Amino acid sequence: MRRRFTFFTMLGLMLAVIVPAFASAAPTVKFKARAVPIPKPGGGTYAHTGNILGAGTALQAEFTIAGSGYGATSQNPAGGVPPLSGVNFFLPAGAKISSRGFGACAEATLKNTGPSGCRRNAVASPKGSALGEVTFGTERVPERASLQAFFAPGGGLLFFVNGTSPVSLEFVSSGRYVNSGARPYGLVLKTQVPAIATVPGAPLASTRTINIKVGAAIKKGRRLISYGTMPTKCPKGGFPMKAELTFGGSFGGEREFGIPAETVTATYKAPCPPRHR
Repeated sequence: MRRRFTFFTMLGLMLAVIVPAFASAAPTVKFKARAVPIPKPGGGTYAHTGNILGAGTALQAEFTIAGSGYGATSQNPAGGVPPLSGVNFFLPAGAKISSRGFGACAEATLKNTGPSGCRRNAVASPKGSALGEVTFGTERVPERASLQAFFAPGGGLLFFVNGTSPVSLEFVSSGRYVNSGARPYGLVLKTQVPAIATVPGAPLASTRTINIKVGAAIKKGRRLISYGTMPTKCPKGGFPMKAELTFGGSFGGEREFGIPAETVTATYKAPCPPRHR
């Protein structure tokens, strides 16, 4: 154990010496989101759900992040994307969220046991995917990971992220809904992303892409209870959505990310349902 600790400590010190100060332009963010049929736990989807006014729905969201400068070294002067610390996702006005009737999974359970410790009715999404970046030696290299949403006690969502190569990563992000108070948006899901270290002294892990489908339903007799429900009206041009992604900063007054906070905003309009529906 002492030899292993010494190795990682020396590696961290080496990286701290060769990694220059962070300096780059603001990251760029592209995202799109759309209403899709709610997936069934055993495969397939529930009928009469998706992009239908007033119907139960799941939300497919995709993010692509570009940037450079973070974790730069003499061997890799371009560096990579700065670490993500928060995501605010704004739903269109009229969209409804309710976890009543569903189970919940505690954050401690996900951290200590993983998804296997959660009940089936606490699962809020099938497995999605993410592409991250980590420092391996002196290079920023890709890290592929899975992510899955679970209903949190008291409302909100927990996102379990698991990566295995080239380094082992496992963490939980927590999100809660609040009213945005800003038309044309309604609810906003505010999610915090923790600082993810790999080895001592090395730059933190960062995120390049996110792809997830959040939504669940349960049957009670003939009645289908959906976590998400579509608005009953669609504005001209489509449903307005917005995402605010924050990079760096801190949550508790400490500079846990090591770089100043910077927020990037992206907007998108999801298509209205076809008229024949």
